[in-house]
Amino acid sequence: MIQIKNLKKEYITNDTSNLVLDNINLEINQGEIFGIIGHSGAGKSSLLRCLNLLEEPTDGSIYIADENITKKNPSQLRAFRKKVAMIFQHFNLLSSRTVFENIALPLEIQGTSKTEIKKRVHELLDLVELPNKANAYPNELSGGQKQKVAIARSLALNPLVLLSDEATSSLDPTSTKQILALLKRLNKELGLTIVLITHEMDVVRKICDRVAIIDNGQITEIGKTLDIFLNPQKTVTKSFVESSIHTKVPDDIASKLCDNPYSNEDTYPLVQLTFYGDKGKMPIIAEISRQFNASASIIQANIETIQDQIVGIAICHITGERQDWEDALKFLSNQEVNLKVLGYAPTND
Repeated sequence: MIQIKNLKKEYITNDTSNLVLDNINLEINQGEIFGIIGHSGAGKSSLLRCLNLLEEPTDGSIYIADENITKKNPSQLRAFRKKVAMIFQHFNLLSSRTVFENIALPLEIQGTSKTEIKKRVHELLDLVELPNKANAYPNELSGGQKQKVAIARSLALNPLVLLSDEATSSLDPTSTKQILALLKRLNKELGLTIVLITHEMDVVRKICDRVAIIDNGQITEIGKTLDIFLNPQKTVTKSFVESSIHTKVPDDIASKLCDNPYSNEDTYPLVQLTFYGDKGKMPIIAEISRQFNASASIIQANIETIQDQIVGIAICHITGERQDWEDALKFLSNQEVNLKVLGYAPTND
């Protein structure tokens, strides 16, 4: 659906070059919700704006539905932009127009008849669950309702792709939940491809199929959302994951961790066990005590939801005689559970 090849974006200010996108390569599949996450200034907004050429790339190419949009002339590009809609953090509604008139605007510009406009606008109001707000003005709506109107307007011309630029960042938690649920429903019902940029990992884990992490203008990590959460590779990714789910080792324990299991005879492994799906039904921790002369002391444990998947995460100290905890680790590594040895440290006893 979307292919980004060797994309670069450079700004020149006072003879000074600022490379904000550095050789970006991405493929986004038709019908998926794809997240792009990064800190402020990482380049995510510039990348999104390149996807409809609101920003012109310095180099590289962008294909959408097998069409190279970077090769289109201005007339061709205006026609093609109907296939790529966008919603924004601050809604961008016209305060002097009613909800109906805001949604109708793209249709009016296209020259659609009044009869067809009326039909289409009411279809869209039903779709975003605002059937009774046609005559309201934006200042009479909540933030969540305003974003629903903006979404309805973006869908007026039946786009192939919806770009979401921090669309939930200014909303309260309840409205955020409603908007994310709406986007997920539109993705399923309309087969709509959604590219969503955000700095909030909670947004990614709730609706994105895959996610790319951008840092200093480069894609540093990309993968299925569940895989990224369970096994982040880069430091920036780990910081985002820790901001969303509680996997950080307590500081008083982390300060004692080392990589050497033989640093002294009273050092034991600290492990993270992650369970999901049928794996969560397995009595793994109990089996360690039953089969081996070792104990698993739970330091912390929590349950999270990632992509509608219930995930259990436990951080444990495995203690006992060295041969016993080594056997316990071998056992754990052969089970259908994600095992990560975080390091070795003495217990708090």
